[in-house]
Amino acid sequence: MSRTYEPIAAQNVAFLGLGTMGGPMAGHLAAAGHHVTVYNRTTARAQAWADQHHGKVAETPREAAKGAAIIFACVGNDDDLRSVTLGPDGAFAGMSNDTVFVDHTTASAAVARELAAVATAHHLHFIDAPVSGGQAGAQNGMLTVMCGGEQAAFDRIHPVAMAFSRACTRLGPSGAGQLAKMVNQICIAGLVQALSEGVAFGQAAGLDMKQVLEVIGKGAAQSWQMDNRGHTMVDDKFDFGFAVEWMRKDLGLCLDESKRNGAHLPTTALIDQFYGDVIAMGGARWDTSSLVRRLRKAH
Repeated sequence: MSRTYEPIAAQNVAFLGLGTMGGPMAGHLAAAGHHVTVYNRTTARAQAWADQHHGKVAETPREAAKGAAIIFACVGNDDDLRSVTLGPDGAFAGMSNDTVFVDHTTASAAVARELAAVATAHHLHFIDAPVSGGQAGAQNGMLTVMCGGEQAAFDRIHPVAMAFSRACTRLGPSGAGQLAKMVNQICIAGLVQALSEGVAFGQAAGLDMKQVLEVIGKGAAQSWQMDNRGHTMVDDKFDFGFAVEWMRKDLGLCLDESKRNGAHLPTTALIDQFYGDVIAMGGARWDTSSLVRRLRKAH
């Protein structure tokens, strides 16, 4: 982790969930000088993290939260989030009055509002703060963080969260962060499908697609997906990046929310089905750019 951290007074913080994203994020907090206590469902992973980063290991979320000014979490889904926040061993039970829980899980807006209400009832604060930037962004400390919650609580966590962020922005009340992440995933899905169709079309036409991508990448077709995934799509390499099964989970959240708010997502619904086809091909853990492999199979 080679980056420069803004000077800020060291704080006692906790991090719950040390997966692909959470482990590096917690590492940046430690590198920035904060005192980090971690909890992970698999204790061995938590101990390995603590040995590397000179942190502490807690046996439960409640224990991790004790004495922490801010508790960060990055787990799998709504149910996982409830499991680390609620109940006698949950973080809320160990948090002191007026402390802040920051959730980086990509979850539903409904669970964000639910847990914010529970936190308020217990004189706590809850910020929903899903991230974009993938594994590389987490490792490099360059994530984009989309937040929902009270302004005062956001102002307190912002300088600490910048240890692993390139941007950390409040977008509205509880749930706004999760809704913004849904917009992000809707846009990405459309870009990846269009890029897949372009690459597959160009290859079928006999073009040197790496050369084509270099050319059109300097014009209006340029995108992060083209810059970072175009060449690997041409090479048929997908053993890295953001897994298809995770994207399907995220698109499911988008489609569920659209039923509540009345938005129409015809392209998103179709691409969600395409990702289902990729999973049926054995690609649950392939990068999301593997949509192109489905088109090659059809061809």
